[in-house]
Amino acid sequence: MPSRLRRALAVLLLAPFIGAPAERLPTPDALRDAGWTKGGWSGIEPATFEALPEGGLRLTAQAQASFVWRPVDKGGECLSWRWRVDAGPPPTPLDRRGGDDRAIAITVGFDGWPAESGFLQRTKHALAQVAAGDHRLPRSMLVYVWGGTGREARPFTNPYAHGLAEVFVLRAADAEKGRWFEEKVELARDWKMAFRAAAAPSAMEIMVGTDVDDTRARLDARIERIRLGPC
Repeated sequence: MPSRLRRALAVLLLAPFIGAPAERLPTPDALRDAGWTKGGWSGIEPATFEALPEGGLRLTAQAQASFVWRPVDKGGECLSWRWRVDAGPPPTPLDRRGGDDRAIAITVGFDGWPAESGFLQRTKHALAQVAAGDHRLPRSMLVYVWGGTGREARPFTNPYAHGLAEVFVLRAADAEKGRWFEEKVELARDWKMAFRAAAAPSAMEIMVGTDVDDTRARLDARIERIRLGPC
């Protein structure tokens, strides 16, 4: 396949899931050793991700945005982690396009389709999978966010993701800075509620990202102890 065509298909690779044309970026050795792969949005300067012990991450940025992802072991029912934000963007509405910055988003990709996914969504996904090669792409996503106004619905549909991603604001942008918050979410329950389905598929991938390019804010945040296990 010509490289230009592969790059064009790669734009489709993550766009239905994370909201914009995306590309794989060089991954620093420490991140790669911790199991992460780095990606970013076309035309946006990437944030810095520093690997911390036990799979943790420090995210720093100034008017930047990017993400990392890694596969997960199947079988866990609850995802838990702790996170803190020392500096981040102001509240912005996340349920509309444009200006929707957030300090941290932790996203779980699943191997099953939402019941309402249609032919166009599945066709785009199939084309993207060709470009992705051995990186098997998720078919639906739950996004847990530190950011937003706190007035967004719980959950709301990611306005960029064509019905394939639902977003839960766990901490609004004005949550206390410099303090660790412990989180635990029940993935099957949230997936069934978000996609109005009787059963949930298995989790297959975790993504951690930040986006502060619209407000041009400074970000300094950490997330660690990311665990998928029993509830």
